This record gives sequence, structure tokens and C-alpha cells, in this order.
Amino acid sequence: MTFAHPSLARLSESQATDYGEKTAITFAGNAYSYSQMHERTLTCAADLHSQGVRRGDRVAYLGPNHPATIVVLLACLRLGAIFIPLNWRLAPAELDYQLALAEVAHLYVAPDMSETAERLSADVAQETVRWEDPATSANVPVVPASEVTGDEPAFLLFTSGTTGRPKGAVLTHANLLWNSFNLLLNTDLTADDVTLVTAPLFHVIGLDQQVMTSYLRGARMLIESTWDVDRAFDAIEHEGLTWMAGVTTMFSDMLQSPRWNTADLTSLRFVNSGGAPIPVSLIEAFQAKDIMFCQGYGLTETSPGCTFLPAASALDKPGSAGRAVPFTEVEVRDASGNVCSSGVKGEIVVRGPNVTGGYWNNQAATDAAFSPGGWFHTGDIGYLDADGFLFIVDRLKDMFISGGENVYPAEVESALFDHPGVAEAAVVAAADGRWGEVGHAFVIVSVPETESGAGAGVESAASAPTCEELRDFLLARLAKYKVPKYFDLVDELPRTGSGKVHKVSLRTTGGLGAHATTGPSDPSTDNCAPAPKDNA
Repeated sequence: MTFAHPSLARLSESQATDYGEKTAITFAGNAYSYSQMHERTLTCAADLHSQGVRRGDRVAYLGPNHPATIVVLLACLRLGAIFIPLNWRLAPAELDYQLALAEVAHLYVAPDMSETAERLSADVAQETVRWEDPATSANVPVVPASEVTGDEPAFLLFTSGTTGRPKGAVLTHANLLWNSFNLLLNTDLTADDVTLVTAPLFHVIGLDQQVMTSYLRGARMLIESTWDVDRAFDAIEHEGLTWMAGVTTMFSDMLQSPRWNTADLTSLRFVNSGGAPIPVSLIEAFQAKDIMFCQGYGLTETSPGCTFLPAASALDKPGSAGRAVPFTEVEVRDASGNVCSSGVKGEIVVRGPNVTGGYWNNQAATDAAFSPGGWFHTGDIGYLDADGFLFIVDRLKDMFISGGENVYPAEVESALFDHPGVAEAAVVAAADGRWGEVGHAFVIVSVPETESGAGAGVESAASAPTCEELRDFLLARLAKYKVPKYFDLVDELPRTGSGKVHKVSLRTTGGLGAHATTGPSDPSTDNCAPAPKDNA
């Protein structure tokens, strides 16, 4: 091994040696030790190797959270292959694009995703995930760990830019290690901790912050396929849960549960949240029960940690995302690239060993994201106060966050434009008490041109689409959480002097700041009642 650039290729092996029969993962009432996880990893690695997967090849996983996800991840690390956890909420066409862009060599499909997998058209070898009893240590085929170095790719995680086209952020072995080092230095996570993992493992917070850091530390993970507030309370009371990480919605659900006032929460030491502003009242409620409420700011491209706000500062710096983590630099710069003074707003830029080197097979996007000196441009607007605490103000990219999921208006608008009855469309964020933010679409509709049937001699009837028709149109093309909750059919859209849609005019200052509207300003004139929103 090249110790100057350590890799994670021997992670399952080293943890099995150090922690042996200690429980690594609990799932559906079953416990799996570090030794058992290593045996399964060896079996998976041998299977992939026998099918021709080698160092640098891409291996994807499609399915909800499961111990098998982590086994495939560890097997990829061992082989030097690149692990790609796919967002199982996406439509087949969206998945096809990602599979083709990454030139995936092998796709693992969870049994409950078989219908989606059957609708994929990408040319990729598929294998259904199996989770029967693993081979015993006596007959597990051993594939030697690849001699990869820290600067080689480990994960490829898909994100999107303002164009709405997915980009694959390449995270190296070193990126993952340094991110975990940053988190471990900001928390007192030990091998005795028990972590609840409900964030989907195609998200960087669940995959990197929780799974990778917990595995490196030798802690125990409780894996859940979905978030359920009652199961969270059960885990605290009966499994000795000590640490949780997630989005505001999860902690709000706990606070609103009838179990909040009666449950025994003494085992829960701290929680981490990010991705959206946290109400001070929510922080106070947790800290009143001696639960440390920590916050942070990060992106997929930064593995993800950039800043961290410890519990001790949470109430003194309300609204802040914290200070830069130990091995990462954070600056705020103006449009000319100059560093802004404290309190002055500008673009947040980040540099450090946890930051991606670029996007997969997209040099133009990589060049656009970096400036000299290795500074990554986040596309977010913020400012640093005199004490070095970061405050997020707005997003250069129009992306908003709905229940922890990134939604890119350009992608939704592009899908709307495919409808023959849509002349123009603009999508912005609307504040939502449950999901934080949801989509609000403003649409100019038109009557599609009628078409004559071939030789029929009659014209087909045509009419302008309704809000419900537009919603159904999007549901067939996009993941449900991307489909706007509100639709307004309008005669015109506000524009800038250059003719671009002036989205600021479509927003009002709502509960989440400049990006949020409060939904239709006058419900009596709303063209389309809000749809039920389950974000599934």
C-alpha cells in the first residue's frame, strides 16, 4: 500500500480484523458483524471479478437502503472499481441517461426495483441482488485488494447544474477519507456509537457522512429503507441509538409526534442536520432534552462537509451553517474573484482534500466549476461574519430542496416544454411546512395545433391543458418529488430588460428567505389546487 496516498481498498478487511464479531449493521431485526460483512464483501468482489469487472470500471446499485448496498460498495473499493448508487426514485429515462454517461459495466438491482429495471434501455449487465446466507470463511473466494491510491476514483455520485442535465461528481478514496476525518474531529463519535441511517444511500449525507464515517470508526449502523418517526423512537428506546443525521423534516416529525414528551431519549447524544435552514425553536427543543443539535453545509462535490456548527454555537449563531471544517478552506468572493469582507455577500468557494477533482466525462463543467488555486465554486451565495461563521443567503443556481431532495427548476421546465400545450414555463420554490420547499410552476398554455388523421378527413379535437393534465404529464417523466405542488396558469411572465424571465418577481419573502414563496398568494384565484405531496 502507498501510505502517502492511502486508499479504502482494504476497508472491509481491516475492520474485520479490528472489530471481528462486533455488530456493524442491524437491519430488519438482524445483526451482521464486521467479519460477516467482510465475508460477503469477498464473495461479491469475486462475483464481480469473475464477470470481468476491473479497476476503474463502474458498478451501479439500484434499490432502497439495505446492507447489500454497503457490501457492493465495499466490494467496489476492494477491486478499485467505481461505485455508483443510483437514485431509485428517478424515472427509467433519467436512469438510462446516467447509466449511459457513466458507461456502467454492471448494475445490481434490488428485487423491488425489478419493474423499473425492466423498463431500462441502457446496455448494461444486470444482476438481481441476493441476500441469502453467505459462504463460510472456509470457502469464500479471496480476490486480493487492488493497489489503488488515494487519488483514484471511489464513488461517482450524480448531481445537476443549472441546465438540469445530471453531472457525475467523482469522489476519490482520499476525498472520502478526509471528509470523515473532518467529521470525526468535529464530533466525539466512537466505536460505541449507534447510528440511524434513513437518508437514502444515493445521497452524500447518508453514504459519506454516516456509512463511511461509521464504518471507519467501527460504530454500529441501524439501516432503514425509509424514514419512519415511530421506528426512530423505537431505535432510541430499544437499540440505544446515539446519533442521527438527516433533514429538517425528520426532526420536525419527531417534535410533533405524541411520543416526544414521553419517550426515553437519554441514549441520543447528538443529531446532525443540513440542506435547509433550521428553525431556532427546533434546535431549542432538542437541546432542552440534552441532545446536541449540530448543523453543517456541504455539497456532493465536497464529499460533503464544508462547514460545521457545533451545538455550543447553535443558539448564539442562529441561521449559521458554522465555520470551515478542520482540513477545508471556505471563502466568499465577489463577481471579480476578490475575497469579500465580513458581512459582504458573495459566492461561496471551497478548497480542500475532500473536494472533487471534477465531473465524469465533462471537462467543460469541471473547468467552469474551478478557479486557479483549486477553488471549487459552489454556486451558493452567502457571507462570513466577523467570527468566521458562514451564513447561506441564496443560491446562484435556482435549485431548491424539497424534503432533503435537490430539485432543479430548469429540469422541470424542460419537461414541461415537451408538452405541446405549454408555451412557456417558470418554476420557483414555495415554502412548505412539511417539506421545507416545494415547486411552484407558472405556465403559459396554448391550444395545440390540431392534426389531421392520415386519410381520415377529420381534425382531432384540441384544447389547452389543465393543471391536472400538466401534473400527470410530469409524473410520467420525473420523480414525484420534482413535480410542483402548485401550478398557476398565467397570461405572461415577468421579464428582465434582456427578455429573460425575472424569477425574483415570482417569489416573495417567505419562511425560507429569498427563494421561497408562500404558495399561491390568493387561493381563491389559484388555477390549480395543490396536489398531495408525499415526496416518494
